[in-house]
Amino acid sequence: MGTEVRNTDTPLSLKKFHISEDYGFILPEPLTELPAHYKPWMDIARNVTELISSHSLRLRIHDMPLLETHLLQTHRELRLAHLALSMMTMGYVWQEGERETVKVLPRNLSVPLCEVSRRLGMPPILIHADTVLANWKKRDPDGPLSMENLELLLTLPGGESVRGFFLVTLLVELAAVPGLKSILDVINGVHYNDVAMVTKALDVVSQAIDSMKQALKLMHEYVDPSIFYGIMRIYLSGWKDNPSMPEGLVYEGVQEKPMEFSGGSAAQSSILHSFDELLGVQHKGDSGAFLRRMRDYMPPSHKRFIEDISSRPSLRNFVLQQADEHLTHTFEQCVARLVDFRNCHINIVTRYITIPASRARQLRANKQGLVDELDAIRKAPTALEERGTGGSGIMILLKTVRDETKDIYIPHCTNGNQVLPDAPMTAIQKAASELTIE
Repeated sequence: MGTEVRNTDTPLSLKKFHISEDYGFILPEPLTELPAHYKPWMDIARNVTELISSHSLRLRIHDMPLLETHLLQTHRELRLAHLALSMMTMGYVWQEGERETVKVLPRNLSVPLCEVSRRLGMPPILIHADTVLANWKKRDPDGPLSMENLELLLTLPGGESVRGFFLVTLLVELAAVPGLKSILDVINGVHYNDVAMVTKALDVVSQAIDSMKQALKLMHEYVDPSIFYGIMRIYLSGWKDNPSMPEGLVYEGVQEKPMEFSGGSAAQSSILHSFDELLGVQHKGDSGAFLRRMRDYMPPSHKRFIEDISSRPSLRNFVLQQADEHLTHTFEQCVARLVDFRNCHINIVTRYITIPASRARQLRANKQGLVDELDAIRKAPTALEERGTGGSGIMILLKTVRDETKDIYIPHCTNGNQVLPDAPMTAIQKAASELTIE
């Protein structure tokens, strides 16, 4: 939330930004079928993994008819089309790994993908809004949103680990929903100078961030690090800041000049951007530039929601001005839990990227290890060893973002003769700092 006072007479609503009261940024009840005219797309998209395995996906796509997109009428139809076409795109580009990439995406895939992307306001590449937000269904329609009752609409090589990776991330998004809804109460409370309302809403945000962390930790249970690193990761990688495709990709029939797009990344989730703007976290330099660019990989209405939060009066300034013990403590708890969440993310990246990358270098040097592990490592993209799928220098980025979050802790200060209590806040900060990974 910014320091300037704007939009104060305009109530913030989720509906205005196409955000669900029940699902947040997740697309409620995604379609599982497109109109019959698009059966050639769905037939290939549902078999991307098998076609990659048989090295025949590129041949199948070459034989695919060029279909017009005008029969796609609804937002859900466009989202399923984008998911299917971009899944095919990743498979087509990376079918033979990083050493036999292509320079041109064929017209019968690139033209409809770019047209659907234009209509949605999203980039023509597989993104978080595809793989996580619009790629799920319940096995039992009346059952819960749980790992046991969820499955993917479309998948990529990596078996159950792919399912685990996308669905655990979906559960993180779902865990954030109460906090997302409470952002409105925080903003309204600041506007009406209602300390109790802001405090109560921030407590919900804090609990939601903690629930997100608990959901994120399920990654350890459902995703195998060697499969993620050795098999899955390349199919989530894009053609921007990627040494394997330094010139980008030509979208045939769209434009002759190659285009560059980042691959799917957790930074494309609108949730943490929203909480950062609410709490006043300032991301600067390279990390700030990368995160701002990732907003162009979100559905446009979600990006506008984040910008709207940013335009509101500063929550942190409100907390400082009120000098209320309970409010200050609750704000600090939110910050601590956001730092905690980011430390958890660093732990996961360490396990799923940093350690496997080190192991890969060791195996290549010594040519030893378990056959399955060696085979998976052999397939891993060496050019991406220190990078995230979005193209960023992953550990530097994550630690910088974590440290920038710490910067918004309320400084110890006095209000007249009253010393603001810092004991509980110090305890929270200590707990967060102990999770720091260096």
